[in-house]
Amino acid sequence: MSRLVVISNRVALPKQTQTGGLASAMNAALQEMGGLWFGWSGNIAAETGKELHEVEDGHISYATIDMSKADHDDYYSGFANRALWPLFHYRADLVDYRRDHLEGYLRVNRIFAKRVAKLIRKDDIIWVHDYHLLPLAAMLREEGVENRIGFFLHTPLPAAGLLITLPRHRELLEPLASYDLVGLHTQRDLRALEDYFLHELGAAMRTGGRIRAANGRIFRAGVFPISIDTAEAVELAHRAEDSGAVAKLKASIDDRALIIGVDRLDYSKGLPERFEGFARLLRDHKEMRGRVSLLQIAPPSRSDVPEYRSLRRELERSAGHINGQYAEPDWVPIRYVNKSFAHKVLAGYFRVAKVGLVTPLRDGMNLVAKEYVACQDPQDPGVLVLSRFAGAAQELDAALLVNPSDLDEVSEALKRALEMPLKERRMRWQSMMDVLERNDITTWRNAFLQALTEPPRVKPEIYLPKPNVAP
Repeated sequence: MSRLVVISNRVALPKQTQTGGLASAMNAALQEMGGLWFGWSGNIAAETGKELHEVEDGHISYATIDMSKADHDDYYSGFANRALWPLFHYRADLVDYRRDHLEGYLRVNRIFAKRVAKLIRKDDIIWVHDYHLLPLAAMLREEGVENRIGFFLHTPLPAAGLLITLPRHRELLEPLASYDLVGLHTQRDLRALEDYFLHELGAAMRTGGRIRAANGRIFRAGVFPISIDTAEAVELAHRAEDSGAVAKLKASIDDRALIIGVDRLDYSKGLPERFEGFARLLRDHKEMRGRVSLLQIAPPSRSDVPEYRSLRRELERSAGHINGQYAEPDWVPIRYVNKSFAHKVLAGYFRVAKVGLVTPLRDGMNLVAKEYVACQDPQDPGVLVLSRFAGAAQELDAALLVNPSDLDEVSEALKRALEMPLKERRMRWQSMMDVLERNDITTWRNAFLQALTEPPRVKPEIYLPKPNVAP
Protein backbone atom coordinates (compact mmCIF):
# COMPACT_ATOMS: atom_id res chain seq x y z
CA MET A 1 0.00 0.00 0.00
CA SER A 2 1.28 3.51 -0.85
CA ARG A 3 2.52 5.74 1.94
CA LEU A 4 1.48 9.37 2.25
CA VAL A 5 4.23 11.99 2.40
CA VAL A 6 3.07 15.37 3.72
CA ILE A 7 5.34 18.37 3.17
CA SER A 8 4.58 21.70 4.80
CA ASN A 9 6.41 24.66 6.26
CA ARG A 10 5.82 23.44 9.83
CA VAL A 11 5.18 19.94 11.17
CA ALA A 12 2.73 18.95 13.90
CA LEU A 13 4.98 16.63 15.90
CA PRO A 14 3.50 13.99 18.22
CA LYS A 15 2.82 15.12 21.80
CA GLN A 16 2.78 18.76 20.68
CA THR A 17 -0.42 20.75 21.04
CA GLN A 18 -2.09 20.66 17.63
CA THR A 19 -3.72 23.82 16.39
CA GLY A 20 -6.11 23.92 13.47
CA GLY A 21 -7.86 21.32 11.39
CA LEU A 22 -4.91 20.71 9.07
CA ALA A 23 -2.80 19.06 11.77
CA SER A 24 -5.56 16.67 12.78
CA ALA A 25 -6.50 15.95 9.14
CA MET A 26 -2.94 15.15 8.11
CA ASN A 27 -2.27 13.03 11.17
CA ALA A 28 -5.50 11.11 10.54
CA ALA A 29 -4.47 10.49 6.92
CA LEU A 30 -0.99 9.41 7.99
CA GLN A 31 -2.42 7.09 10.64
CA GLU A 32 -4.58 5.49 7.98
CA MET A 33 -1.99 5.20 5.20
CA GLY A 34 1.28 5.31 7.10
CA GLY A 35 3.93 7.70 5.95
CA LEU A 36 6.08 10.72 6.54
CA TRP A 37 5.57 14.37 7.51
CA PHE A 38 8.46 16.64 6.51
CA GLY A 39 9.08 20.33 7.18
CA TRP A 40 10.89 22.96 9.21
CA SER A 41 11.48 22.17 12.88
CA GLY A 42 10.79 25.74 13.98
CA ASN A 43 14.35 26.00 15.27
CA ILE A 44 17.12 28.35 14.13
CA ALA A 45 20.58 26.86 13.53
CA ALA A 46 23.87 27.84 11.94
CA GLU A 47 23.00 26.15 8.63
CA THR A 48 19.72 25.21 6.94
CA GLY A 49 19.12 21.49 6.55
CA LYS A 50 22.49 20.33 7.88
CA GLU A 51 20.87 17.82 10.22
CA LEU A 52 17.73 15.76 9.79
CA HIS A 53 15.69 15.28 12.98
CA GLU A 54 13.57 12.13 12.88
CA VAL A 55 10.82 10.98 15.22
CA GLU A 56 8.85 7.75 14.91
CA ASP A 57 5.32 7.41 16.22
CA GLY A 58 3.75 4.10 15.27
CA HIS A 59 3.81 3.86 11.48
CA ILE A 60 4.26 7.63 11.05
CA SER A 61 7.69 9.17 10.60
CA TYR A 62 8.31 12.85 11.27
CA ALA A 63 11.37 14.45 9.69
CA THR A 64 12.35 18.07 10.25
CA ILE A 65 15.26 20.34 9.47
CA ASP A 66 16.48 23.49 11.19
CA MET A 67 16.87 26.79 9.36
CA SER A 68 19.53 29.46 9.49
CA LYS A 69 18.50 32.91 10.62
CA ALA A 70 19.36 34.36 7.21
CA ASP A 71 17.21 31.78 5.41
CA HIS A 72 14.38 32.23 7.89
CA ASP A 73 14.48 36.00 7.40
CA ASP A 74 14.54 35.74 3.59
CA TYR A 75 12.26 32.76 2.99
CA TYR A 76 9.70 32.99 5.79
CA SER A 77 9.64 36.47 7.33
CA GLY A 78 10.66 38.05 4.04
CA PHE A 79 9.27 36.63 0.83
CA ALA A 80 6.52 34.34 2.13
CA ASN A 81 5.03 36.80 4.62
CA ARG A 82 5.93 40.18 3.13
CA ALA A 83 5.38 39.46 -0.55
CA LEU A 84 3.21 36.39 -1.13
CA TRP A 85 0.88 36.77 1.86
CA PRO A 86 -0.24 40.35 1.10
CA LEU A 87 -0.43 39.69 -2.65
CA PHE A 88 -2.53 36.56 -2.23
CA HIS A 89 -4.87 38.54 0.05
CA TYR A 90 -5.33 41.28 -2.56
CA ARG A 91 -3.08 43.76 -0.75
CA ALA A 92 -0.64 44.62 -3.53
CA ASP A 93 -0.04 47.94 -1.74
CA LEU A 94 1.62 46.04 1.13
CA VAL A 95 3.86 43.82 -1.00
CA ASP A 96 7.49 44.32 0.00
CA TYR A 97 9.41 42.59 -2.79
CA ARG A 98 13.17 42.18 -2.45
CA ARG A 99 15.31 40.11 -4.77
CA ASP A 100 17.34 38.64 -1.90
CA HIS A 101 14.11 37.52 -0.22
CA LEU A 102 13.02 35.72 -3.40
CA GLU A 103 16.42 34.08 -3.77
CA GLY A 104 16.17 32.91 -0.15
CA TYR A 105 12.67 31.54 -0.79
CA LEU A 106 13.87 29.54 -3.80
CA ARG A 107 16.98 28.42 -1.92
CA VAL A 108 15.00 27.01 1.03
CA ASN A 109 12.56 25.28 -1.32
CA ARG A 110 15.53 23.64 -3.06
CA ILE A 111 16.97 22.49 0.28
CA PHE A 112 13.56 21.04 1.18
CA ALA A 113 13.49 19.19 -2.15
CA LYS A 114 17.00 17.77 -1.81
CA ARG A 115 16.42 16.65 1.76
CA VAL A 116 13.00 15.07 1.35
CA ALA A 117 13.77 13.45 -2.03
CA LYS A 118 16.13 11.07 -0.23
CA LEU A 119 13.28 9.93 2.02
CA ILE A 120 10.68 9.32 -0.71
CA ARG A 121 9.91 5.77 -1.81
CA LYS A 122 8.80 4.74 -5.27
CA ASP A 123 5.10 4.29 -4.47
CA ASP A 124 4.66 7.25 -2.08
CA ILE A 125 1.86 9.76 -2.62
CA ILE A 126 3.10 13.30 -1.90
CA TRP A 127 0.93 16.16 -0.62
CA VAL A 128 2.52 19.63 -0.41
CA HIS A 129 0.84 22.47 1.47
CA ASP A 130 0.57 26.20 0.99
CA TYR A 131 2.24 29.27 -0.44
CA HIS A 132 5.57 28.66 1.28
CA LEU A 133 6.29 25.80 -1.15
CA LEU A 134 4.90 26.86 -4.54
CA PRO A 135 7.86 25.64 -6.67
CA LEU A 136 8.64 22.50 -4.65
CA ALA A 137 7.26 19.94 -7.12
CA ALA A 138 9.44 21.25 -9.94
CA MET A 139 12.50 20.97 -7.71
CA LEU A 140 11.50 17.45 -6.65
CA ARG A 141 11.21 16.50 -10.33
CA GLU A 142 14.76 17.77 -10.80
CA GLU A 143 15.82 15.41 -8.02
CA GLY A 144 14.32 12.50 -9.96
CA VAL A 145 11.03 12.19 -8.06
CA GLU A 146 8.36 10.79 -10.42
CA ASN A 147 5.67 10.15 -7.80
CA ARG A 148 2.22 11.64 -7.82
CA ILE A 149 2.47 15.09 -6.16
CA GLY A 150 -0.48 17.19 -5.04
CA PHE A 151 -0.53 20.77 -3.81
CA PHE A 152 -3.14 22.59 -1.76
CA LEU A 153 -3.21 26.37 -1.42
CA HIS A 154 -4.74 27.44 1.90
CA THR A 155 -4.91 31.15 1.01
CA PRO A 156 -6.97 32.81 -1.70
CA LEU A 157 -5.44 33.07 -5.16
CA PRO A 158 -5.91 36.57 -6.59
CA ALA A 159 -6.80 37.42 -10.16
CA ALA A 160 -4.12 37.15 -12.84
CA GLY A 161 -4.00 40.93 -13.12
CA LEU A 162 -2.70 41.07 -9.55
CA LEU A 163 -0.42 38.04 -9.81
CA ILE A 164 1.56 39.59 -12.66
CA THR A 165 2.40 42.64 -10.53
CA LEU A 166 4.87 40.46 -8.60
CA PRO A 167 8.34 40.62 -10.13
CA ARG A 168 9.49 37.25 -11.53
CA HIS A 169 6.04 35.80 -10.96
CA ARG A 170 6.61 33.09 -13.58
CA GLU A 171 9.39 31.52 -11.52
CA LEU A 172 6.88 30.94 -8.75
CA LEU A 173 3.66 30.09 -10.55
CA GLU A 174 4.76 28.27 -13.70
CA PRO A 175 6.22 25.41 -11.60
CA LEU A 176 2.70 24.63 -10.35
CA ALA A 177 2.41 22.66 -13.61
CA SER A 178 4.85 20.12 -12.12
CA TYR A 179 2.21 19.04 -9.62
CA ASP A 180 -0.31 16.42 -10.70
CA LEU A 181 -3.14 18.09 -8.80
CA VAL A 182 -3.50 21.66 -7.54
CA GLY A 183 -6.28 22.15 -5.01
CA LEU A 184 -7.96 25.47 -4.20
CA HIS A 185 -10.78 26.56 -1.90
CA THR A 186 -13.27 28.15 -4.31
CA GLN A 187 -14.34 28.48 -7.92
CA ARG A 188 -13.05 32.06 -7.84
CA ASP A 189 -9.58 30.80 -6.94
CA LEU A 190 -9.76 28.15 -9.66
CA ARG A 191 -10.75 30.73 -12.29
CA ALA A 192 -7.77 32.86 -11.26
CA LEU A 193 -5.38 29.93 -11.73
CA GLU A 194 -6.86 28.97 -15.08
CA ASP A 195 -6.84 32.55 -16.29
CA TYR A 196 -3.19 32.99 -15.32
CA PHE A 197 -2.06 29.81 -17.07
CA LEU A 198 -4.16 30.43 -20.17
CA HIS A 199 -3.45 34.11 -20.74
CA GLU A 200 -0.01 34.58 -19.18
CA LEU A 201 1.66 31.24 -19.87
CA GLY A 202 -0.01 30.10 -23.10
CA ALA A 203 -1.60 26.99 -21.58
CA ALA A 204 -4.76 25.32 -22.88
CA MET A 205 -7.75 23.87 -21.08
CA ARG A 206 -8.62 20.19 -21.40
CA THR A 207 -11.63 18.27 -20.14
CA GLY A 208 -11.99 17.26 -16.50
CA GLY A 209 -10.28 20.31 -15.04
CA ARG A 210 -7.00 19.49 -16.76
CA ILE A 211 -4.61 22.18 -17.96
CA ARG A 212 -2.04 21.59 -20.68
CA ALA A 213 1.00 23.74 -19.96
CA ALA A 214 3.00 25.33 -22.77
CA ASN A 215 5.60 22.54 -22.61
CA GLY A 216 2.94 19.84 -22.99
CA ARG A 217 2.80 18.83 -19.34
CA ILE A 218 -0.78 18.16 -18.22
CA PHE A 219 -1.93 18.71 -14.66
CA ARG A 220 -5.28 19.01 -12.99
CA ALA A 221 -6.72 21.82 -10.85
CA GLY A 222 -9.86 21.56 -8.76
CA VAL A 223 -11.91 23.00 -5.92
CA PHE A 224 -11.60 21.26 -2.55
CA PRO A 225 -13.10 23.49 0.19
CA ILE A 226 -11.38 22.67 3.48
CA SER A 227 -13.58 22.13 6.50
CA ILE A 228 -13.56 21.26 10.21
CA ASP A 229 -14.07 18.17 12.32
CA THR A 230 -17.77 18.89 12.65
CA ALA A 231 -18.60 16.13 15.10
CA GLU A 232 -15.72 17.12 17.38
CA ALA A 233 -16.79 20.80 17.37
CA VAL A 234 -20.34 19.82 18.31
CA GLU A 235 -19.09 17.65 21.16
CA LEU A 236 -16.66 20.31 22.42
CA ALA A 237 -19.38 22.96 22.52
CA HIS A 238 -21.79 20.64 24.31
CA ARG A 239 -19.20 19.78 26.98
CA ALA A 240 -18.12 23.40 27.37
CA GLU A 241 -21.61 24.60 28.30
CA ASP A 242 -21.00 23.82 31.97
CA SER A 243 -17.37 24.88 32.12
CA GLY A 244 -16.10 27.52 34.51
CA ALA A 245 -14.85 29.76 31.69
CA VAL A 246 -18.27 29.83 30.04
CA ALA A 247 -20.02 30.41 33.36
CA LYS A 248 -17.80 33.44 34.02
CA LEU A 249 -18.49 34.85 30.55
CA LYS A 250 -22.26 34.42 30.97
CA ALA A 251 -22.16 36.10 34.37
CA SER A 252 -20.19 39.03 32.98
CA ILE A 253 -22.62 39.76 30.14
CA ASP A 254 -25.70 39.17 32.30
CA ASP A 255 -28.76 39.29 30.04
CA ARG A 256 -27.06 41.21 27.23
CA ALA A 257 -26.43 39.75 23.79
CA LEU A 258 -22.87 38.84 22.82
CA ILE A 259 -21.30 39.23 19.38
CA ILE A 260 -18.04 37.30 18.97
CA GLY A 261 -15.10 37.57 16.60
CA VAL A 262 -12.03 35.34 16.75
CA ASP A 263 -9.12 36.06 14.41
CA ARG A 264 -5.36 36.19 14.29
CA LEU A 265 -4.19 39.78 14.42
CA ASP A 266 -3.80 40.22 10.67
CA TYR A 267 -4.64 42.98 8.21
CA SER A 268 -6.54 40.50 6.01
CA LYS A 269 -9.15 39.95 8.75
CA GLY A 270 -10.82 43.36 8.43
CA LEU A 271 -10.70 44.13 12.16
CA PRO A 272 -10.65 47.95 11.92
CA GLU A 273 -13.69 47.81 9.64
CA ARG A 274 -15.36 45.35 12.03
CA PHE A 275 -14.95 47.72 14.98
CA GLU A 276 -16.31 50.60 12.94
CA GLY A 277 -19.25 48.52 11.71
CA PHE A 278 -20.16 47.70 15.30
CA ALA A 279 -19.77 51.38 16.23
CA ARG A 280 -22.14 52.26 13.38
CA LEU A 281 -24.73 49.92 14.92
CA LEU A 282 -24.47 51.81 18.22
CA ARG A 283 -24.56 55.19 16.47
CA ASP A 284 -27.59 54.50 14.27
CA HIS A 285 -29.60 52.29 16.65
CA LYS A 286 -29.49 53.83 20.09
CA GLU A 287 -31.75 51.12 21.45
CA MET A 288 -28.83 48.69 21.07
CA ARG A 289 -26.64 50.62 23.49
CA GLY A 290 -26.27 48.74 26.75
CA ARG A 291 -27.90 45.65 25.21
CA VAL A 292 -25.04 44.12 23.23
CA SER A 293 -21.25 43.78 23.47
CA LEU A 294 -18.61 42.71 20.96
CA LEU A 295 -15.98 40.27 22.22
CA GLN A 296 -13.06 40.37 19.81
CA ILE A 297 -10.33 37.81 20.46
CA ALA A 298 -7.24 38.60 18.40
CA PRO A 299 -4.00 36.83 19.38
CA PRO A 300 -0.94 38.70 18.08
CA SER A 301 0.96 37.25 15.12
CA ARG A 302 4.10 38.21 13.20
CA SER A 303 4.89 40.95 15.67
CA ASP A 304 8.25 41.49 13.95
CA VAL A 305 6.45 42.85 10.86
CA PRO A 306 5.82 46.63 11.05
CA GLU A 307 2.34 46.40 9.47
CA TYR A 308 1.20 44.07 12.25
CA ARG A 309 2.51 46.30 15.02
CA SER A 310 0.77 49.24 13.37
CA LEU A 311 -2.50 47.29 13.13
CA ARG A 312 -2.38 46.42 16.82
CA ARG A 313 -1.94 50.09 17.76
CA GLU A 314 -4.80 51.08 15.44
CA LEU A 315 -7.17 48.56 16.98
CA GLU A 316 -6.26 49.60 20.51
CA ARG A 317 -6.99 53.23 19.64
CA SER A 318 -10.25 52.32 17.89
CA ALA A 319 -11.54 50.15 20.74
CA GLY A 320 -10.61 52.86 23.25
CA HIS A 321 -12.33 55.56 21.22
CA ILE A 322 -15.54 53.55 20.75
CA ASN A 323 -15.65 52.53 24.38
CA GLY A 324 -14.97 56.07 25.48
CA GLN A 325 -17.83 57.34 23.34
CA TYR A 326 -20.51 54.79 24.21
CA ALA A 327 -19.60 52.95 27.45
CA GLU A 328 -21.58 53.22 30.65
CA PRO A 329 -20.39 52.42 34.19
CA ASP A 330 -21.95 48.96 33.97
CA TRP A 331 -21.38 48.25 30.25
CA VAL A 332 -18.43 48.22 27.82
CA PRO A 333 -19.27 47.97 24.10
CA ILE A 334 -16.03 46.27 22.93
CA ARG A 335 -14.04 43.68 24.82
CA TYR A 336 -10.78 43.48 22.92
CA VAL A 337 -8.55 40.58 24.03
CA ASN A 338 -5.02 39.99 22.67
CA LYS A 339 -4.42 36.41 23.74
CA SER A 340 -5.17 32.85 22.69
CA PHE A 341 -7.72 30.51 24.25
CA ALA A 342 -7.94 26.74 24.21
CA HIS A 343 -10.19 25.33 21.53
CA LYS A 344 -12.59 23.91 24.10
CA VAL A 345 -12.97 27.35 25.69
CA LEU A 346 -13.64 29.00 22.32
CA ALA A 347 -16.27 26.35 21.56
CA GLY A 348 -18.11 27.37 24.71
CA TYR A 349 -17.81 31.07 23.89
CA PHE A 350 -19.20 30.43 20.40
CA ARG A 351 -22.20 28.67 21.91
CA VAL A 352 -22.93 31.63 24.20
CA ALA A 353 -22.66 34.26 21.46
CA LYS A 354 -25.87 35.33 19.72
CA VAL A 355 -23.91 36.48 16.67
CA GLY A 356 -20.71 35.26 15.06
CA LEU A 357 -19.06 38.17 13.25
CA VAL A 358 -16.59 36.91 10.63
CA THR A 359 -15.69 39.73 8.24
CA PRO A 360 -12.27 39.27 6.61
CA LEU A 361 -11.40 41.48 3.68
CA ARG A 362 -10.10 38.31 2.01
CA ASP A 363 -9.74 34.78 3.30
CA GLY A 364 -9.04 31.42 1.71
CA MET A 365 -11.77 29.70 3.70
CA ASN A 366 -12.04 30.93 7.34
CA LEU A 367 -12.76 27.97 9.55
CA VAL A 368 -13.92 30.17 12.43
CA ALA A 369 -17.17 30.69 10.50
CA LYS A 370 -17.69 26.95 10.29
CA GLU A 371 -16.73 26.39 13.91
CA TYR A 372 -19.19 29.03 15.08
CA VAL A 373 -22.04 27.29 13.24
CA ALA A 374 -21.08 23.82 14.51
CA CYS A 375 -20.93 25.02 18.12
CA GLN A 376 -24.47 26.39 18.24
CA ASP A 377 -27.34 25.05 20.33
CA PRO A 378 -29.73 23.50 17.75
CA GLN A 379 -32.71 24.66 19.79
CA ASP A 380 -31.55 28.25 20.10
CA PRO A 381 -28.82 28.89 17.50
CA GLY A 382 -27.02 32.15 16.93
CA VAL A 383 -26.65 33.92 13.60
CA LEU A 384 -23.52 34.07 11.44
CA VAL A 385 -22.65 37.41 9.82
CA LEU A 386 -20.07 36.56 7.18
CA SER A 387 -17.93 38.45 4.69
CA ARG A 388 -18.68 37.75 1.04
CA PHE A 389 -14.91 37.58 0.53
CA ALA A 390 -14.30 34.58 2.80
CA GLY A 391 -14.17 31.26 1.00
CA ALA A 392 -16.71 29.94 3.52
CA ALA A 393 -19.35 32.24 1.99
CA GLN A 394 -19.47 29.95 -1.06
CA GLU A 395 -20.80 27.15 1.14
CA LEU A 396 -22.48 28.93 4.07
CA ASP A 397 -24.84 31.01 1.96
CA ALA A 398 -27.51 30.91 4.67
CA ALA A 399 -25.37 33.30 6.71
CA LEU A 400 -26.02 37.03 6.50
CA LEU A 401 -23.45 37.95 3.86
CA VAL A 402 -21.88 41.41 3.95
CA ASN A 403 -19.19 43.52 2.36
CA PRO A 404 -16.97 44.36 5.36
CA SER A 405 -16.08 47.73 3.84
CA ASP A 406 -19.75 48.77 3.80
CA LEU A 407 -20.23 49.84 7.40
CA ASP A 408 -23.94 50.45 6.96
CA GLU A 409 -24.43 46.95 5.57
CA VAL A 410 -22.53 45.45 8.50
CA SER A 411 -24.55 47.52 10.97
CA GLU A 412 -27.86 46.50 9.45
CA ALA A 413 -26.83 42.84 9.31
CA LEU A 414 -25.93 42.93 13.00
CA LYS A 415 -29.28 44.50 13.88
CA ARG A 416 -31.10 41.92 11.79
CA ALA A 417 -29.13 39.08 13.42
CA LEU A 418 -29.82 40.33 16.94
CA GLU A 419 -33.56 40.64 16.23
CA MET A 420 -34.00 37.55 14.04
CA PRO A 421 -36.94 35.31 15.02
CA LEU A 422 -36.13 31.85 16.35
CA LYS A 423 -37.77 30.07 13.40
CA GLU A 424 -35.54 31.85 10.88
CA ARG A 425 -32.46 31.32 13.03
CA ARG A 426 -33.12 27.59 13.18
CA MET A 427 -33.76 27.41 9.43
CA ARG A 428 -30.53 29.22 8.54
CA TRP A 429 -28.49 27.25 11.05
CA GLN A 430 -29.83 23.90 9.84
CA SER A 431 -29.01 24.78 6.23
CA MET A 432 -25.41 25.57 7.16
CA MET A 433 -25.10 22.59 9.49
CA ASP A 434 -26.20 20.26 6.69
CA VAL A 435 -23.25 21.54 4.66
CA LEU A 436 -20.80 20.98 7.52
CA GLU A 437 -22.05 17.45 8.16
CA ARG A 438 -21.71 16.56 4.47
CA ASN A 439 -18.33 18.20 3.99
CA ASP A 440 -16.20 17.82 7.09
CA ILE A 441 -12.40 17.67 7.32
CA THR A 442 -12.36 13.94 6.54
CA THR A 443 -14.44 14.42 3.40
CA TRP A 444 -12.04 17.16 2.26
CA ARG A 445 -8.98 15.03 2.85
CA ASN A 446 -10.44 11.94 1.17
CA ALA A 447 -11.70 13.88 -1.85
CA PHE A 448 -8.27 15.42 -2.49
CA LEU A 449 -6.37 12.16 -2.07
CA GLN A 450 -8.83 10.26 -4.24
CA ALA A 451 -8.40 12.81 -7.02
CA LEU A 452 -4.62 12.75 -6.60
CA THR A 453 -4.35 8.96 -6.73
CA GLU A 454 -6.29 8.54 -9.96
CA PRO A 455 -4.09 6.80 -12.55
CA PRO A 456 -1.58 9.23 -14.10
CA ARG A 457 -2.25 10.30 -17.67
CA VAL A 458 1.25 11.53 -18.41
CA LYS A 459 4.77 10.82 -17.21
CA PRO A 460 5.90 13.52 -14.74
CA GLU A 461 8.29 16.01 -16.28
CA ILE A 462 10.47 18.74 -14.88
CA TYR A 463 9.00 22.16 -15.44
CA LEU A 464 11.16 24.72 -13.73
CA PRO A 465 11.72 27.97 -15.67
CA LYS A 466 15.21 29.37 -15.84
CA PRO A 467 15.97 32.06 -13.22
CA ASN A 468 15.43 35.71 -14.00
CA VAL A 469 12.63 35.15 -16.49
CA ALA A 470 11.17 38.53 -17.39
CA PRO A 471 7.74 39.08 -15.84
